[in-house]
Amino acid sequence: MSEKNAANRLNSYVNGKKLVLERMFEAPRELVFKTFSESEHLANWWGPTGWTTENKSFDFKPGGVWHFCMTCEDKNQKDFYGQKSWGKVTYHEIIAPEKIVYTDTFSDEEGNVSSNAPKQLITINFEEQSGKTKLIIQSQFESEEALKAVIEMGLKEGMASQFNDLDEYLKQLSN
Repeated sequence: MSEKNAANRLNSYVNGKKLVLERMFEAPRELVFKTFSESEHLANWWGPTGWTTENKSFDFKPGGVWHFCMTCEDKNQKDFYGQKSWGKVTYHEIIAPEKIVYTDTFSDEEGNVSSNAPKQLITINFEEQSGKTKLIIQSQFESEEALKAVIEMGLKEGMASQFNDLDEYLKQLSN
């Protein structure tokens, strides 16, 4: 099922064990890529709205690891307020400014991967389109059930809010 939205809105569809997300950004590809490839930039926009991200480690190269913690600081998110969510990314392929491939997993504070949470193999393509950037994210899951569980956890809504925050951050960087 495809969600058709206005320009700069998140479009998504599921194909078997794969979730595909597409979104346009009003910024050049090199700048959008930079916000994914530099620790200080990621910390400024990564995570759903109302959450902050702290990078414990960041090594942006094939085989490198990004270990981070997202913390809910929005009291309006009630049960989530104060909650911490640790994540670990292992980079596999990087072609600047075109493509990033990595495995994304939940972890604990020490970076030990959670065995009961779904992991994703993510491919992000950055396509230049007349000074704008089309982001295409393909998330491959181990099973259709794992994909369904992550969607039910609010993955698409979280990504949509996160990309709205990225939009605002890109505007700040462009000024």
